[in-house]
Order: sequence, then C-alpha cells, then structure tokens
Amino acid sequence: MNRPALALEPRQTQTLTPRLQQAVRLLQLSTFDFALELQELVSSNPFLELEDGEFADEDAAAPDTATTAADTPPAADGAQAEDYAETAYEERLGDGGEAPGRYSEANADAIDFACAPVTLRQHVHSQLNMLDLPPREHFLAWIIAEALDDDGYLRVELDALRAMAGLEPRVDAREMLAALTRVQSLDPAGLAARDVPECLTLQLRRRPPSPQRELALRIVRDELKLLQQRDLQRIAQRVGSTPAEVEAVCAYIRRLEPRPGACFGHHVAAAIRPDVIVRKIRGQWTALLNSSAVPRVSLNRTYAELFQRHREPHHGDLAGHLREARWAVQNMEQRFSTILRVAQALVDRQQHFFEHGTLAMQPLGLKDIADELGLHESTVSRATCNKFMVTPLGVFELKYFFSRALNTEQGSQCSTTAIREAIRKMILSEDARSPHSDADIARILMQQGLRVARRTVTKYRQMMAIPNVDMRRYHG
Repeated sequence: MNRPALALEPRQTQTLTPRLQQAVRLLQLSTFDFALELQELVSSNPFLELEDGEFADEDAAAPDTATTAADTPPAADGAQAEDYAETAYEERLGDGGEAPGRYSEANADAIDFACAPVTLRQHVHSQLNMLDLPPREHFLAWIIAEALDDDGYLRVELDALRAMAGLEPRVDAREMLAALTRVQSLDPAGLAARDVPECLTLQLRRRPPSPQRELALRIVRDELKLLQQRDLQRIAQRVGSTPAEVEAVCAYIRRLEPRPGACFGHHVAAAIRPDVIVRKIRGQWTALLNSSAVPRVSLNRTYAELFQRHREPHHGDLAGHLREARWAVQNMEQRFSTILRVAQALVDRQQHFFEHGTLAMQPLGLKDIADELGLHESTVSRATCNKFMVTPLGVFELKYFFSRALNTEQGSQCSTTAIREAIRKMILSEDARSPHSDADIARILMQQGLRVARRTVTKYRQMMAIPNVDMRRYHG
C-alpha cells in the first residue's frame, strides 16, 4: 500500500540577487523616473553624492525637446528673443525698477499668480462673479460652469444638473435653461454648447448680421454632415445657392473654433529629455549620451575611506549603505552603457533611415539587436522602452526603429514602418477631388511590389489618424 512520504530532492533554480534586481529596475526606468530614483538614493544614502560635472561630452548636450518631433526653431529667432529680453531688462532698470528676474517677498505672490495657467472654469467663474446676479441664479450658473469639460462643452443633461441643485423651491426646467443661456453668453463664444452644431451656432450668432452668416447658420443646422464630407455640390443644391457661394461660406465656417475651451490651461505638457543624440561624425552616424539628461551620482570616497578606517562591529547599517552605494554606482554606469550600446546598434542597422528618411527604414527585431550585442531580448526591450533619441529628422523613441518585415514580390523585405510612410505620402499627394480609397492604395502598393491587404491599409491609415476617402474628398 502506497503511503505519502517526504523526500529531499536537490534542484537548481535561478534567482536575481538584490543587485541584479536594482540593475533591471534602473534600466527600464524613463529618464524622468531615473532622475527621481537618483534623488531618492542620494537623500537616503550618505555615501552617494551628486557630481558637479556631467558624464558625457558637453557637445552632446541637447535642450529639452517637446513630446512631438517638431523642428527646432531657427537660431536667429532665439537670438532675437535674447536681444529683446536684454533690451527689456535694461529699460526696466533705466526706469528705476527692480530687475525683473530678481525674486523678493514683495513680488513673490505676483510672480506665482502670473505663472499659473488660467483654467477654463476659473475664466468662467471670474466672469460670473462680475455679474450682478441673485444668489439662486448665480448658483445655477455655477453648477453649469462646473459641469463643463475641457473643450468647453456641457455633456451633462440639464435635468441631471437640476436634480443636483437641491434648492427650495425646486428648480424647474425653465430656470435651468435660463442659467444655461447666461453661461453661453460668456466668453469664449460657443461655451457650454451641448454638441458641435450648437457650438458653431453660438459663435455665428455673435457675428454681424449678413447673408453669409444666415447661410452659414442654415448649413450648420441642417447640412453639417455634408459639410464634414466636403460635398459642396449637394449643399449648394439643398440650400439653393451656387457652389462658389457655398465654398465661401464653408471657408467662413471652418474659421470657427469647434473646441472653445481648448485654449485654456488644463495641464502642463511634459517635455522630453532625449537619452541619446545622433550626429554624423567623420561621415558616420554616431550615438552619444545626452549629458544634460540626468545628473550623475558617484561614491563619496572621503566618507567611504573614513568609514573603513574607523569601522566598528556595531556599524552594520553603515556597511549596508556602503555596499548599496557601490551597487548603485555600478548599476547606473551599466544602465548608461547598455542604452548607448543598444542605441549605436540601432543607428548602425538603420543607416539608410538617417540618410533617406522613413521610407528607407529596414525591418528589425529585438532578437537581431540582442544577438548582435550578446544580450537577452528582455534587456533590449527595457533599454528601448521610454528612451528617446534626438536626430536631424526629429525625436523618436528607440522602439520606433523596430518593425516587422514584409516580403516583397522581388523576394526582398520591407519594414511596416516604411509601408506606413508610403501610404501617408500617397495620401498627401493625391488629388483632393478624386482621393484614393484603401483598396486603391493596396492596388498601387501591389504594383510597386508590396503585397498589402486592403484591411491592413485601413489599419495603418487609422493608426496615422488619417480620415477615410469620403472625408478627404473635395466636392467643390
């Protein structure tokens, strides 16, 4: 009869040491999170200190770059801005005023107020506070202002807001509609609209009366769908005007603001400090670490030597701090080294991209870089996630340079990134009166030797936020 029994069996398992766990964590952090991690390490470990110098060549430094890959402003504009600022500074001192950049307790509040972005709700409430309204009417208008979204629309039903008011006597629908009308009379025009036609209508009603305005009101009210499709011929037939008149009115409508609240501050867009800078040096594209990305942390050797000289048995905590400090310094250097190695490998594989643009992007996988550098694929993935590279063509996340391979009719391979760029350029150069459908694009690509299904074209077009063929067609 079999009975349960206990037995010891030797087995090997792989576990990560605390040092390796820290190395993995530091590698996958973005530049911003890595800087926060450094600050926390320095503040909690007496053996770590921030270096005054920078860890890469100063020529590699790059300014903060916005999240979009926009072109850098011309140097002349920057010089003009500096000249203007210097002139204003000198004029301010010449008038006996205080230097505008000098901080004092007297002007601290003014500086904080001037720097704070004004939100849409603050702007609306400031206008309501200037109106001489009875408390009940002011409260109802306040409720509507609080319910506005960031675009300035009222997405909540008036009946729901009326039920939330909790006033006695109870608020009726007519009172709520009057409060809405009051808020809609405030700036910006189109505020508190419940849909796009109402938003455009509110803006048009503030324009001076004219035949063009009346025709625009009619088109917005009855023919907005045809306007979105740019079907000017059908609009002209339905409103009884000529196509030329309708085209002028549609251009008049397009100058309106469909998102009246978008110009007010909601949040501060985070800037990107590229981890890597790509430059052409002696005819070769080279990856350099960005010295301004993060501060560098080093071991305070004075404290470490003093501790080693006077170490006592009861100094176990300090010994642990010293060990962790050495790990941290080594792991940080390993992070920089890994990111730079991976970036240089990407640059070497994508030389044609830097020479000729996105259409020349080569298919590339994580395994290709991992095999070349002798790393694990997960390490390459961590080294490229949330890491950015600034190039003469713009700012790109390192992951951007990886793409699947697609076989061509000639037996070669093409990257999906290059195919998306080909689709984008094809749409940009098309005739607006006869744009390409997704099937047309797939057929043209087929003629160029690229076998791409129509649904794949649709997916890539949607990924690039390009409207469909009906929305792109011009009917004038």
